Amino acid sequence: MPDTISFARGAPSLDIVDVKGLKAAAASAFERDPGGTTAYGTSVGYVPLRRWIADKHGVDEAQVIVTNGSMQADAFLFDALVRDGDPVIVEKPTYDRTLLGLRERGADVRMVELQRDGIDTDAMRTLLEDGLKPPLAHIIPNFQNPAGYTLSMPKRIALLELAAEHGFTLFEDDPYIDIRFTGEPLPTMLSLNSGDARVVYASSFSKTVCPGIRCGYLVGPEDLIAQIVRRATNTYISPDMVAQSIVYDFCSSGRINDSIATVKEALKERCATLVAALERDLPEATFSAPEGGYFMWVELPEGSSVHALFEAAAERGVQIVKGTDFLLEGGENTLRIAYSGVTPEQIDEGVGRLAEAYRSIQTAAAAS
Repeated sequence: MPDTISFARGAPSLDIVDVKGLKAAAASAFERDPGGTTAYGTSVGYVPLRRWIADKHGVDEAQVIVTNGSMQADAFLFDALVRDGDPVIVEKPTYDRTLLGLRERGADVRMVELQRDGIDTDAMRTLLEDGLKPPLAHIIPNFQNPAGYTLSMPKRIALLELAAEHGFTLFEDDPYIDIRFTGEPLPTMLSLNSGDARVVYASSFSKTVCPGIRCGYLVGPEDLIAQIVRRATNTYISPDMVAQSIVYDFCSSGRINDSIATVKEALKERCATLVAALERDLPEATFSAPEGGYFMWVELPEGSSVHALFEAAAERGVQIVKGTDFLLEGGENTLRIAYSGVTPEQIDEGVGRLAEAYRSIQTAAAAS
């Protein structure tokens, strides 16, 4: 069995994590605020980091809660807004853990087609005008997981208008925003909102600091954040003050800017290598090169079996994620490739093995 090459996990490889900077931030955090760093704290999170996030987004501190990763932020929001049987709009495809979290709460998940410039807002408008009354619409606007697509400016405005008109909460789930390596940045829907729409914004330091730090946050209306703070208090009293104090030092010192620059440069090269390798070794594949983030969505010709490809690739030491994991139905000819945790050399080798696996299942299918 050859060495395993994983295109499955959306995490940076160790060589692009600022370990030296994190060690310095940790030492500084314990020196600067030993009491606050080691104490329980409160459920709002480490107060200086909460203030830093509020300043970053131009909001009052009361609109921010810092959590143990953005997935816990998502869970708190879903618990606050979604009841058994409620319709919830999501993108098609969307993050598999989003689907899991909503279905565990009994939501009636309504998937709306994801186009290369973001969710089909016309289709969404039709659903709403036909009487659908969702409490929530979940959108990943930048370098979407799993597709890598980015929501266009006109669609950002359209979503705000739909949320204001139909009274649902627009959940802007945005952990990849800072990992843009080509193109021009777009404003968040949170910042574009005139106040007519109800917008909740989530992000994370997993992609810009390191995954193991487990630090995320929500920004939203003060009444909703207060409700979530009460839930957080009853869940864990206080999140991880040590991690959050380190993140604060890493951010406030400016080290995060160097970390982001390193990650963006590495991912730009890896994405370009992936594009070239797919065009060379797997020309049957259809894809759109992302402008940032960790992921690329790949479609194979109709009739291809991603389940068979998954097995054939595994036999050759390559791990992928099936597109069917991100959908309620369909997607049997699709897959997600994460290029963040592999070197350019591994990408070249891995795509070569993936192409070989694809040829093998096509040959087997033709012979059957």
